[in-house]
Amino acid sequence: MKYSVSPEVFALDPRLRFGIIIGKDIKNRSSTKEDEMRLRRAEENVRGKIKPEELRDISNIALYRDTMKKAGINPNRFPVSVESMVKRVLKGDQLPVINALVDLCNAVSLEYLITLGAHDLGDIQEDLSVQFSTGNEIFLPFGQTEEEKVEEGELVFTSGNQVQTRKWIWRQSELGKTTLDSHHIIFQLVGMAEDPEDSLVEAMAAITEMVIFDFGGSCENYLVSPDNMEIVFKS
Repeated sequence: MKYSVSPEVFALDPRLRFGIIIGKDIKNRSSTKEDEMRLRRAEENVRGKIKPEELRDISNIALYRDTMKKAGINPNRFPVSVESMVKRVLKGDQLPVINALVDLCNAVSLEYLITLGAHDLGDIQEDLSVQFSTGNEIFLPFGQTEEEKVEEGELVFTSGNQVQTRKWIWRQSELGKTTLDSHHIIFQLVGMAEDPEDSLVEAMAAITEMVIFDFGGSCENYLVSPDNMEIVFKS
């Protein structure tokens, strides 16, 4: 299977980097108290170091918002997942406990303030691409049963004509959601070159450690950049 990022996406900002981890033979499970504690610690850390008025100045958040604007997406109306989570946490709310893999991914996302999507490869049959839509794509919203049409020119993460994430990294599809039956996962992390905090590198290391030691799986790690815009992996 192939994963690629179109040249038009890197033209929006050549600093963009996509960290791809293929997790295999994962043994997901219900969350333990320890899993939830890590998530709650990540939430407390966010509350302790980020002020609401400073959120948009965080390097990754600023990159995402600027890229979305260049792609014609309103980041206020369609905030990326990590920004939405941080806003929720700063209001005093807790993220829900879903399952161990989802909860720990959310913890890593908060720890490194980086967007992180996990997609079940068992539901994905065609090559994956980050690109502008052609107008032939469809999207099954999370928790819904009816598909919706995607207009031409939207920045999406797609598998064939099935959109995995709309508005770039705003909302994931019901297709490919991570459940207790998910065993083969593609993790997509988005960071930038010359990140002073190395958040992409550190977050990828954290996910790799999690897959191996928490879920007994194995990993293949890749970095997609303007110099390496596509990778091939065994699904």
